[in-house]
Amino acid sequence: MFRRPAVPANQIHDFHLPIAPSGLYWVVPVLERGLTISPDENTFTLEIQNVSVVDQPRWPALDSIATPARMNFKMVWKSTGEPVKYDDSSKRFRFTGTGASCQLEAEVEVASIGFSWKSDPLNSSKADVAIVGEKVNGRYYES
Repeated sequence: MFRRPAVPANQIHDFHLPIAPSGLYWVVPVLERGLTISPDENTFTLEIQNVSVVDQPRWPALDSIATPARMNFKMVWKSTGEPVKYDDSSKRFRFTGTGASCQLEAEVEVASIGFSWKSDPLNSSKADVAIVGEKVNGRYYES
């Protein structure tokens, strides 16, 4: 989050997951009930409540302070049915799926400083680009 204009000097919040003991970063476990798929397999809903995150406005500076925070979010992808395929053997990366629409609503709270923020409702959200499908990379990539 930034004060205007959106330049590093104006950043006031940066919410992200803490680095796990395993070294994984930007990964959160999803309970089975957190992901729902429609019977026709065209709509995917990811909803996670009460995720432990940190607010670290100066990240990635090594001396940046991390303040515990909580996040809730709901994200909905709806397939358009339009095929999408990207395959780059030199980068060992392949994606096969379809284009999609995507909407998101989220809220965060940093209780220790009395800060909270909530996005506009899901029905007013729109992504310019979204895709759903399968990705293969690294050692799992086979041409």
